[in-house]
Amino acid sequence: MQRLLFESSPIFIFLCAAIALSYAYVLYRSKHTWSKRINQVLFGLRTVLVFFLSILLLGPVIKLITNQFEKPSWVFLIDSSSSVAEVVDSTSRIQLKAQLDQVRKSLQQDGYEVKWNDLTGNQLDEVSFNAPTSDLNKGIQHVIQEHEGRNLAGIILVSDGIYNSGLSPLYTPVRMPIYAIGIGDSIARVDLVLKNVAFNKVAYQGNKFPIRAQVLLQGLQNQEVVVSVSKNGKSISTLQKNSADKSFLDFDFQLDATEKGIQRYDISVKPVDAESNKRNNAASVFIEVVEGKKKIVMIAPAPHPDVKAMKTVVEKNSNYEFVLHIPGIAEADPALLTAGGAELYIFHQVVDQFGKTSRLFSDLYKSKSSVMLMIGGNTNLRQLQQFDIPIQFESFNGQWDDVTPVINNNFRDFGFSENSNGVFARYPPADVPFGKFSYPPSASVLLYQRIGSITTDRPMLMTWPDNNRKIAVMIGEGMWRWRLNEFADTGNTLFFDELFSKLIQYLSTLEDKRKFRAFPLQNEFSDSEPVVIESQVYNDLFELVYGNTIRMEVRNEKGEVSNYSYVTSPGSSRYRIGGLKEGIYRFKAFTTVNNNTEEVNGQFLVKTQNLEAQNLTADFGLLRKLATETGGKFYKADQVSDLTNDLNQTKVASLIHSEETFNQLINLKWVFFLLLTLISAEWFMRKYLGSY
Repeated sequence: MQRLLFESSPIFIFLCAAIALSYAYVLYRSKHTWSKRINQVLFGLRTVLVFFLSILLLGPVIKLITNQFEKPSWVFLIDSSSSVAEVVDSTSRIQLKAQLDQVRKSLQQDGYEVKWNDLTGNQLDEVSFNAPTSDLNKGIQHVIQEHEGRNLAGIILVSDGIYNSGLSPLYTPVRMPIYAIGIGDSIARVDLVLKNVAFNKVAYQGNKFPIRAQVLLQGLQNQEVVVSVSKNGKSISTLQKNSADKSFLDFDFQLDATEKGIQRYDISVKPVDAESNKRNNAASVFIEVVEGKKKIVMIAPAPHPDVKAMKTVVEKNSNYEFVLHIPGIAEADPALLTAGGAELYIFHQVVDQFGKTSRLFSDLYKSKSSVMLMIGGNTNLRQLQQFDIPIQFESFNGQWDDVTPVINNNFRDFGFSENSNGVFARYPPADVPFGKFSYPPSASVLLYQRIGSITTDRPMLMTWPDNNRKIAVMIGEGMWRWRLNEFADTGNTLFFDELFSKLIQYLSTLEDKRKFRAFPLQNEFSDSEPVVIESQVYNDLFELVYGNTIRMEVRNEKGEVSNYSYVTSPGSSRYRIGGLKEGIYRFKAFTTVNNNTEEVNGQFLVKTQNLEAQNLTADFGLLRKLATETGGKFYKADQVSDLTNDLNQTKVASLIHSEETFNQLINLKWVFFLLLTLISAEWFMRKYLGSY
């Protein structure tokens, strides 16, 4: 539909007509050599030409309204999970597919558009029930989002009602009728289900670690349930319980972590005679056994509240073992007090005035372990340089300052939470030596000193590298008050603990100076995704370089070796390996750097998702409730013909989309050619008749 609009009043059209007639009359009122009939034609051409030119001065606009009719559509949402194939035979699946095709053809004949989707949002050409998980809610929401603002009549959900991923579809409101077709067997079966296995992914070598197996009993009472744990095909522990009238049993195992690396443990439930589904009776877990916790040794000449504060922070991390050594009070294992005996040594009141820890400090400070030095009131400041500590106080006269900490926002080795400075500003003052002091130019400052309201450039806490280790220095004592103050203000100690736990982690992690590194992006992969190995090669300046050929050997648990080779390039330093089955894999990666062969060893595991075998009992109750709440209807697989009849009675009108466009008349090409035709026709006629 079109309409002509004017920027000025339409009354001016009459004025335009009057101007056109007047101009043509003045031009053609006198006698000419041509006939009266031709004079009338020329008069008409000039009148129309001037009229159109005058109309264009009024700024006419053509309004075009275009209507598009969108047909209503239905989406068949097919639950193609493998749990359907477990209980529905191939003949029944083929028959169901034929019935659904009839429904589709009937809808298309009624003018509907029809789509077939699976739960992941992909359109289906052929239905194959092999999906590893069922997320009904995600499938429904994907259809709704894809058809937002479009003419979606409804969803036809074909499912067994079992979901083992995501939320229940009943939790999310749906303003769209869902017609549910229930497939599968809803009769509860006799079944022992290994419902869940709880375990810690990391265990320390030489320690015991727990595994809890949770068994669900369906259709069984007073049953003897036997659960065993195996490793490398050999049973290492077995437990037996009588269920009595319980439907859920817990089996707790305590196993020894003997071998280092990722270890596989198989948990199995002994099946009963009446059990038909035995695939949910077993599971495998993978536990990484590491050498041991990182040892953090704190050495102090005497007890102090700062020692207690540091001990509390370190012991919050299960990867650390805190050891305190106070001569004559708390003696540590002598092996830990030798060079390399711990990952980090923390010296409180270094170097102490009474020399209780001086000899120990002299030995350990020269080792390869990282150290943290805490300078306090009992530190002999004049002896610091005698022990090669690069800090020198200028003319210290025994006076001390009260200072509060200020975070250095330019510190880049690790980050802080937002609002940390706001919490630190409320900390009570700590005691620090008065006066200026020198420190290494390579030091990175974590905390500055603030005296009153003035932030100084004097460090309070700083770190610097020393070969492959790191050194940190805390100047001042009384930080235990910080922790108590934060707890009094906020009810927790998050910011204090974050600062010192990150500092401990940073100091206890040695720098990796290898020029070739290869590692999996994660320790655990699913068998449905590729394993990704990242490779990095560095030059002598530890800058990333590319173009190196990486050779890799991957060995499975049976000892079978697969070889791979690839070349690194910018944006392509990762190699993907697909098709690996469940198990533990160990790999060796080789490359050549400066004519030397570099080798890296690593390991990863691949796990099979077995969610679909956990439960094979169809949940028609969920489908029935979902259909009722959305205004749809529930059907069993043998009632598909009823669905066709109901949908034929449900008429959904097409959706009309109207679009308005505005275009000035002067911009239209046909207007230009019309005016050109009028001018040309009049001009040629006048020339032909001998005029000008």
